[in-house]
Amino acid sequence: MADVFISYVSEDRATAEKISRGLEDAGYSVWWDRHIHGGVDFSTEIERQLNAAKVVVVLWSAASLDSKWVRDEAQQARDENKLIPLRLDGVQPPLGFRQAQSLDFRGWNGDPTVGAFAALVDSARDFVDRLPTDAPRAVPTAAPKRSRWRGPRIVVGVVAVLALALAYFGVERFWPSKPVATEQPVAAGTPTIAPAATAIPEKSIAVLPFTDMSEKHDQEYLADGMAEEILNLLAQVPDLLVPARTSSFYFKGKPTKVPDIARELGVVNVLEGSIRRSGDHLRVTAQLVRADNGYHLWSETYDRELRDVFKVQDDIANAVVQALQIKLMGGELSRRKGGTENLEAYQLYLRALSSYNQLTESSMDATEKYLDQAIKLDPSYGMAQRALAANALAKTMSGMLDPAEGYERARQQAQRALQVSPDLAEAHSQIAWVFALNWDWAAAQAEVQRALAIDPTNPYALRAAGMVSLALGRWDDAERQYRAALARDPLNRLAIKSLGDVYYLTGRYAEAEAMYRRELEVAPDSMFVHVDIGGALLLQGKPEAALAMVQQDVERTRPAFLPIVLQANGRMAEADAALQALIAQCADRCAYAIALNYAYRDDHDLALQWLERAYQQKEAMLQIVGEPLLKNLADDPRYKAFLRKMKLPE
Repeated sequence: MADVFISYVSEDRATAEKISRGLEDAGYSVWWDRHIHGGVDFSTEIERQLNAAKVVVVLWSAASLDSKWVRDEAQQARDENKLIPLRLDGVQPPLGFRQAQSLDFRGWNGDPTVGAFAALVDSARDFVDRLPTDAPRAVPTAAPKRSRWRGPRIVVGVVAVLALALAYFGVERFWPSKPVATEQPVAAGTPTIAPAATAIPEKSIAVLPFTDMSEKHDQEYLADGMAEEILNLLAQVPDLLVPARTSSFYFKGKPTKVPDIARELGVVNVLEGSIRRSGDHLRVTAQLVRADNGYHLWSETYDRELRDVFKVQDDIANAVVQALQIKLMGGELSRRKGGTENLEAYQLYLRALSSYNQLTESSMDATEKYLDQAIKLDPSYGMAQRALAANALAKTMSGMLDPAEGYERARQQAQRALQVSPDLAEAHSQIAWVFALNWDWAAAQAEVQRALAIDPTNPYALRAAGMVSLALGRWDDAERQYRAALARDPLNRLAIKSLGDVYYLTGRYAEAEAMYRRELEVAPDSMFVHVDIGGALLLQGKPEAALAMVQQDVERTRPAFLPIVLQANGRMAEADAALQALIAQCADRCAYAIALNYAYRDDHDLALQWLERAYQQKEAMLQIVGEPLLKNLADDPRYKAFLRKMKLPE
């Protein structure tokens, strides 16, 4: 097997060939898809070589950003801590891949003696020669401009804020774009978490993502939108338990059997479906299945014009309610608050969701464009207005917008959503997050209460409520709210992590560890989960296990906690070096993490200086109260004054 695997798209083939040739001249064995011979299964050979390679060199360019295959290969390499990213042009790598420092190959002409290629050779040597437990050496790149805020990317827990912003938009993970090649929808892969022990209510249903059976397989956005709209309609039924989209869509593209899905989600029934679009004609097939025996309670095929898509969604939702023998006191189900009856606006909204899920700067810009067009067609489209607010918050958390500008833009757009749709619980929850990120806890609490008054079971509102309760040290309320969110959204990794945070901040470290490990099972690529587990282990008096866990994390998240666990293991010289590296790497965006390190060292002066810097940089300090790493500061009057400035309890 080769030392180096090169991941690229065909547009960058010439550069890939030059890099391959240069690495081979430097003494490395290299594999790229040029080496696939006739008769060999393409996908199997790529997977085999990717697994075996000691390092994966990913060529990021404007062309490769949209490649599912490059993203998948880069994600595996990142998760296995063997990724070297190269930038071939001016584009940034996708969000989620930027913490791994990239080599600048812009304008490289193939000369193996230039600095960029020499750095690649050195970096590859670190990977190829290292012991399995060693970490790769970070390759230095040009520092970001100080005038452009980059967001707190290394502080423990901050990525949860960005991910929650995505969740408000109805998207938390990438929607798989590879179509399923069967006429009947295929239900999904099984997570390894244990099923809930509570009794499953008879009146319960999971709505799985519909399958795109169109000839070109280019209507996935419409298939996903169909399933989500039906899910939202069914969620209006008071006596019906309907897991939220995050959990139901968890199984998309995974070959899990229906009974396993039902068990994981805690439901008795499952709704599956498919769509096939040809021009303006739409065929929708749906079937309601009782999971324990596979019995079909109801099925129907609708052959309609595309303009009837809303009517089809309503018909399916009402048919499901009737099949489950649920009586609706107010008549048939109606469209969700904040929706639209404008077909073109609706399709633009769905395209915005699909675009946004790519998590790149260009895709978030495209999302904004689609949503602006949708709102022009239907100014009363509250869900599109709310999505604009979520997009602005995501841009802010990713460093595309300055915090002051981004938070205010998100607030204004969420307010506009409420002007046209006053009863939109998600918009109130969105504003609550904006207020919390500005540390206006009273305003955040008021918005949470408004959201819960509209829909006390809304998982977004419950998580926002839990966030405010956690920040203010109201532990019982936070635990209750996160547990309620998990009841509606059992596979939501953010709710799982947040419940773990409650345990961590209240000193229940073994329970926190168990919850963080559950998050790892549900979302193995979740950022900071190894750090979170490491923190729980450290505070249980297991420093060696904590260090081993933290060292499993990729370079993008490890630096913030590494000095602490090194110090706990008595390796002070290494801890000092790691802390200085952390300061050099990200002082302008992770001051809070640096403050935690100095607080753990019982250096009050420097800890408080870095806390103040984090305050000035408007970092997302949402979990100060109860943080055990700050306990050395508890009696310092200056720390108490800082908490008062943050409007937090002392």
